[in-house]
Amino acid sequence: MTNVEIGKEIVAAGIKTNYHELGTGDPVFLIHGSGPGVSAYANWRLVLPTLGQLFRVIAPDMVGFGFTERPKNYIYSKDNWVGHIIGMLDALKIERADFIGNSFGGALAIATAVKHPERVGRLVLMGSAGTHFELTPGLDAVWGYTPSIEKMRNLLDIFAFDRSLVNDELAKLRYEASIRPGFQESFGSMFPAPRQRWVDALASSDEQIRNLANEVLLIHGRDDQVVPLSSSLRLFQLLENVQLHSFARCGHWVQIEAANDFCRLVVDFLSKPH
Repeated sequence: MTNVEIGKEIVAAGIKTNYHELGTGDPVFLIHGSGPGVSAYANWRLVLPTLGQLFRVIAPDMVGFGFTERPKNYIYSKDNWVGHIIGMLDALKIERADFIGNSFGGALAIATAVKHPERVGRLVLMGSAGTHFELTPGLDAVWGYTPSIEKMRNLLDIFAFDRSLVNDELAKLRYEASIRPGFQESFGSMFPAPRQRWVDALASSDEQIRNLANEVLLIHGRDDQVVPLSSSLRLFQLLENVQLHSFARCGHWVQIEAANDFCRLVVDFLSKPH
């Protein structure tokens, strides 16, 4: 049986990288979050078909996640993840792309725009990390996950506001994903306790964020238990060219909990004339 989470493979920054690519328009990179067992496909599956009708969407498994290579003794850090993103752009011969970043992926999109402003166009940051905020109990639980169906079920309750979206079948699928060979080993090494330091390590400074000239769309679930709405409010205060959309009765997974509204906002934002 074909695994839908496995797409194409390319070598980026020396790393064999699994990625999904749809469409032929302007390039848009989608950077997933940092949950256990996550992959680009699992994170973006509901929005890829819609966005792929209008843009050339590229959704990689970041190094350490999904079906991308996990090099031995690799140091998982913001700078190295940014290097992996730039390696993807180089390998695909893309000079400049718009970015959509979810949570951890939002922090990496911000960091890429800070370090390589010429490579990054518009930014969509959803439930985004990248600021200094107090570690939430939800994020502590996500990063501290050890494999069991019960723990995965509890995590899905944290991620989504509406329990009907996170049934036991999904919990079983995500649990099975989290115990694939190498998955938990790399994940467990990324964010060991005490975990506040990893929130801070993913953050860009207020000055760096304030200096970004990119057009930015912030999207955040009001009831997000993983990355607090205050993170997007801080970005909204710091950024000059920015808009913020927040959804009530929505948790950390706007792209799943409000997929149609998410796509409508993103398409409208990325389709505007430059």
